[in-house]
Amino acid sequence: MLRNKLSTVIRATSSLLVLGLASQANAFEVRAGDYNASIYGYARLNASYDIDEDIAVGTGARSGDYRKITKGSGKGAKGHFDADAMQSRIGVLTTSPEGVKINVEGDFRTSTSTLRLRHAYGEYNGFLMGQTWSNYGSLIGTTPGLEFDQIIASAGYVGRTAQVRYTTGPFSIAAEKPLSSILDNSGSTTTDKKNSSPSLTARFSSRVGNLTYTAATIARQLSVDDGINDDSVIGFGVFGAAKLAVTDTLRIQGAINYSDGVNQYLWRSGTNYGAADAYMKSDGSLETISGFGGTIGASLKVGPGTISAGYGMTQVDWDDAKKDGVTGVATQNKRNTMALLNYQWSPVKAVTLGVQYTYLRAELENGDDGDANRLLFGASYSF
Repeated sequence: MLRNKLSTVIRATSSLLVLGLASQANAFEVRAGDYNASIYGYARLNASYDIDEDIAVGTGARSGDYRKITKGSGKGAKGHFDADAMQSRIGVLTTSPEGVKINVEGDFRTSTSTLRLRHAYGEYNGFLMGQTWSNYGSLIGTTPGLEFDQIIASAGYVGRTAQVRYTTGPFSIAAEKPLSSILDNSGSTTTDKKNSSPSLTARFSSRVGNLTYTAATIARQLSVDDGINDDSVIGFGVFGAAKLAVTDTLRIQGAINYSDGVNQYLWRSGTNYGAADAYMKSDGSLETISGFGGTIGASLKVGPGTISAGYGMTQVDWDDAKKDGVTGVATQNKRNTMALLNYQWSPVKAVTLGVQYTYLRAELENGDDGDANRLLFGASYSF
């Protein structure tokens, strides 16, 4: 019973996070013998108007890109409009007579608008194998928004990865494909890193009254081997996230994260996504880099739709890297922030519209900073 309730909560939260996310209630149902299959998805338009300078990410869906924000003096040309339909997606969900669940889903968010794999996994009796959302991640504390890459500092890694996972009741553990970024002593990403083991994650999710909450931890090995120097360290991270239904029309949600050597899992803490996890000292040994972040927001039903406001912040500690003489640290992102305000509504079933204002700010370790203001519009037609 508890597991079913949690699944319902997670599905409902996920549908709010991505504008117009197709629900299974709208899917096409297909039956072949003893197999049941659902074909679902949506057609999606994203449009953006960048007020200060063009910062839309190059791979589509009109998300803001922290790399494109000018830090320090000077700005690009003002006023940029563009639109695309790359977020449009399609998926197939099948259940076998034995109860095996199989899900394959893709979208077109690539530079060439070709099909990109999002989910591809099978699940049976609590065991899941394939690619889907990281077990070290949650949508529970994330404020709904039109930024496809979501608000920064959302709980854990807001992405999909290959994994083996086991779930029993509210608890799940997984061995996942590791993510890592290691700097050499010149401040460049080293090519001498190696992955010697998977990332190990554990998560607990539950609900008490009107409060839904989750907490998770991750541990992974970071290694380098340049033929002369060979060293490894352990990185770890934790997060907690919650959503409180204050009334029938108002909910408050938020998340807090800490990482030490797993900044790739600290959402959008680096130049645009994860910051570096560790660096090589002059003697070839490894040192982890720590960071933290948090987000808070509220959603209120108003008229035919919902108005949502949210704020997120990440900060990375580069002090030890500077003391150890790692060059290039001065131009690393120290603090990223984001604030958003949006209104989303459905004029008819299966159609969702939304407008949003987003503010982004990036501060480098050397003190240079820059910000950007942008407007977004989205329209989804789901099936």
